[in-house]
Amino acid sequence: MENNVNTVKLNEPVIKAQKNKSRKLWSKLKKNKTAMVGLGILIVYAIILLLGPWLAPYDPYEIDLANKLQSPSMDHLMGTDDKGRDILSRILSGAYLTMGVGIFAVVFGGSVGIILGLVAGYYGGIIDSIISRIIDVMLAFPGILLALAIVSALGTSLINVTLAVGFFSVPMFARIVRGSTMEVKKLEYIDAVRTLGANDLIIIVRHILPNILSPIIIQASMRLATAILSAAGLSFLGLGAQPPSPEWGAMLSTGRDFLFNAPHIALFPGLMISMLVLGLNLLGDGLRDALDPRMKG
Repeated sequence: MENNVNTVKLNEPVIKAQKNKSRKLWSKLKKNKTAMVGLGILIVYAIILLLGPWLAPYDPYEIDLANKLQSPSMDHLMGTDDKGRDILSRILSGAYLTMGVGIFAVVFGGSVGIILGLVAGYYGGIIDSIISRIIDVMLAFPGILLALAIVSALGTSLINVTLAVGFFSVPMFARIVRGSTMEVKKLEYIDAVRTLGANDLIIIVRHILPNILSPIIIQASMRLATAILSAAGLSFLGLGAQPPSPEWGAMLSTGRDFLFNAPHIALFPGLMISMLVLGLNLLGDGLRDALDPRMKG
């Protein structure tokens, strides 16, 4: 009982420090104009993600051959595709597919990478050597090539694309978490908690992990942009979402056949992907500047 009380007392300054860090982070982000632009872009995309299907003016799957390949107009703000389907409606309805794949891929890859990095960095020795060699092997292959191989082996579907993109995100998280864990576990605070009788799981989850969240957040914001771009690229190659799915990469693939007579079919999905990646990169750069102690001053 006494150990628990002491542990709680040790946690109090850590909790206060985390609150102060959050306030300082927001204060620094507000001063970073590019980060605020990125945040604004992401807020718009978050609204599209949540409300897209209800904001769509037409059925995204309704075929209207009489109105196919129409240029942008008041009736169809982004025009229609080769099947007469409203492009704006398809973009709004397909937002959850493109962004959802990226988000779940980063969550999957980040979760596995964080666990591997924590275990390798905390225990060291033979465990660290084995995990590090596995990570080195994964890093030896270009990410998109590894994803192509996985999707080709498992089959074409959004679930397999999510797993593939998440898989090549694992080593990035693992390396960063491993290095950060090795630094934090040497702190006197960790030795004090261990002396009080806390087991390895409590030390890792309650004391090490909260202290290495900054690099994880930065990496997640950067990897999310890469994951979305990679998932859209796989769909563009025909290995992800399949027609008539309104996934942006698949729409972009369809539009490449009409670049000369109806460029709007590829233009708007491409712009949506580009602006999303831009927003994530701008916010990611701002988070890096705000959270990286080397950027102070």
